Amino acid sequence: MNTPGIVVRGVRRTFGTVVAVDSIDLDAPAGQVTALIGPNGSGKTTLLLVLASLLVPDAGEVSVAGFDPVSQPYQVRARTGWMPDTFGTFDTLTCREVLATSADAYHVPRIVAASRIEDLLELVHLGDLADRPTQVLSRGQKQRLGLARALVHDPDVLLLDEPASGLDPRSRIELRGIVRGLAAKGKAVLVSSHVLAELDEMADRAVVVARGRTVAVQDLVETVTMRRTWRVRALDTAALAAGLAARALPFVVADGANADRDGLDVELGSDAEAAALLADLVRAGVPVVAMHPAAGVLEQAYLALSEDRR
Repeated sequence: MNTPGIVVRGVRRTFGTVVAVDSIDLDAPAGQVTALIGPNGSGKTTLLLVLASLLVPDAGEVSVAGFDPVSQPYQVRARTGWMPDTFGTFDTLTCREVLATSADAYHVPRIVAASRIEDLLELVHLGDLADRPTQVLSRGQKQRLGLARALVHDPDVLLLDEPASGLDPRSRIELRGIVRGLAAKGKAVLVSSHVLAELDEMADRAVVVARGRTVAVQDLVETVTMRRTWRVRALDTAALAAGLAARALPFVVADGANADRDGLDVELGSDAEAAALLADLVRAGVPVVAMHPAAGVLEQAYLALSEDRR
C-alpha cells in the first residue's frame, strides 16, 4: 500500500476481552482533511495510536505515508505529526524549548529548526509566550503549542485527536484555516473530534465508526444532494406554514418550541430543492428572513449514517 496518505484495512485491536477496534477500514488521502467521527468508545483514539505507531494492531494492514507503522515505525514517525488530545511535556520547559526539543528528536538541523520554530510560534499566536514555561499556559494555549509541536518536522501526515478542545472561538476559526492550509499543501490530515460543527468547514470527507467498525464513509462535497432538514423563519409564521402546506411539504416547529421565534423545519431532498423553495416563498409574498440547514452538514451526515448511541 504505497500511498502518500493513510490506508487502513481490517485493523483489529483488543485489550484483554475488550475489543477496541474491530476490522476498521479507512482512507485519508493526501491533500484532503478526513474527519474521523463516532460515539465515545467507538475506537477512534485507539486507531490513531495505531497509526502513530504507538500501538501494534492484532490484525490488519496499515500504511502511513507509504510505510507500515509496525515494521517501519521510524519512517512513519519521521513523516507523521501526532497531536494527542492532552498536551504532555515537562512544565518547566518554555514553549520555545518544547519545540526545540521536538525538533532535535526529529533530527531537524538546528539552523532550520530555529527559523521554523519562530514561524510556528507566530502561526499559533504564542510568540509573546515563547520564553514562558508551559506550566503557565491555559488549556487552549497548550493545545495550540501541541499543534506547533506536531508540525515542527514538516510532516506529510497529520493525526489530530480533538485539536479544538479548550480553544476559544477565535482560535477555533484560526485552527480551521491552518488545517485547510496544510491540506492545500498536499498533506494528509486525519482529525478526530466530537464537535461536529468544528469539522463542517474543515473536512473534505468523513469516516464514521461505531463499536470499533467502519459503518459509513461520506464525501462531504456530495452533501449538496443529501436529504436533510432545513430551518425557515419568517416575519409571518402563519403565512410561512400556509406556503409550505400549499406545496405539500410537511413541517414541524423547530426544536418543538416557539414557531414565531425558532421557525419551522422542513425536510428537502437537496440544496437545489431548498433554493427553489426559497424562491417560491418569496414570490408568494411570504416574508422569509432566514433559511439554513437545521444542523451542520457533518452532523446531519453522521445522524443519517449511524444510529449507534453507545
